Amino acid sequence: MKQLHIASIPGDGIGNEVVPAAIEVLEAVSEIHGGLSFHFTHFPYSCDYYLEHGVMMPEDGLDQLKNFDAIFLGAVGNAKLVPDHISLWGLLIKLRREFEQVINIRPAKLLSGVPSPLVNPKDFDLIVVRENSEGEYSSVGGRMYKNEEEIAIQNSIFSRRGTERVMRYAFDLAKKRNKRVTSATKSNGIYYSMPFWDEVLKDVAKDYPEVETDSQHIDALAACFVTHPNKFDVVVASNLFGDVLTDLGAAIMGSVGIAPAANINVNGKYPSMFEPVHGSAPDITGKGIANPIGQIWTAKMMLDHFDEEEVGHVLLSVIESTTQDGILTADMGGKYTTKEVTAEIITRLKARA
Repeated sequence: MKQLHIASIPGDGIGNEVVPAAIEVLEAVSEIHGGLSFHFTHFPYSCDYYLEHGVMMPEDGLDQLKNFDAIFLGAVGNAKLVPDHISLWGLLIKLRREFEQVINIRPAKLLSGVPSPLVNPKDFDLIVVRENSEGEYSSVGGRMYKNEEEIAIQNSIFSRRGTERVMRYAFDLAKKRNKRVTSATKSNGIYYSMPFWDEVLKDVAKDYPEVETDSQHIDALAACFVTHPNKFDVVVASNLFGDVLTDLGAAIMGSVGIAPAANINVNGKYPSMFEPVHGSAPDITGKGIANPIGQIWTAKMMLDHFDEEEVGHVLLSVIESTTQDGILTADMGGKYTTKEVTAEIITRLKARA
């Protein structure tokens, strides 16, 4: 039997509602699968933890987490209590950086029964592969002077190693899908880093002759996400461009509440981390109406990561059959609660056994 030891960090807000829901689903998967079991260890790291201890996680927090097979994260942030730069850099980004989670992947797919804001979404099914460790989100820079003389300098860092790594990941993924890679660039406006990005893309593409390769400027690419999302298969992007495109991908799906994500460690030294795209949603916390699908779909991505793609496919199929029958939370125009949607998914999973 494959035993997976998972660190669960519900975090803030609705994370404390959707993470337990997704764990229930994974436990149902384990019952059905037979050869797969999950052992969850829960950690209270959050803004509430910060208010009590002055830090988002203890000094030895990374040591406590590093030997798990994966981290299952809910949401981080409560800006009314803790500034975002403290909560994010103290927990989420710290985990990404220290555990070398250099790739972020986020799918966007039209789910049956989920109303998209697009008039004709055309059954899109794409995935964005985002560089997750450098690029525009480097911490290199500074501020000088005061008042009207003040200046801020933010440096983008693009290494050949990091750029080639994310591109190869995207091409390898495309080989398993529809064999198309689109690169997000802006080499007509960003003088050094984006021409470098384009050059590395051409070098990498030579090793994947079976994959169709395209490069589009980020502004035009964002427009195409709205007008022709069905044209895309795998999109590879820098840290900032990938961040923007994936939120747009969630929007055209119909709700950020259903969007999943994975932060992947590719060298095996540390655990990868799986988290939905949505935030902590303090406005609906405690009302029992949070959409659990983003967290459950994220659990599906964790199953894929552990080479359980067949059961992951079944789980996504069950999610889509649930939405197709109109069992939706309020963010998607439905009337069902978090627990009701979760229970329906579990019932349908067991019916497939």
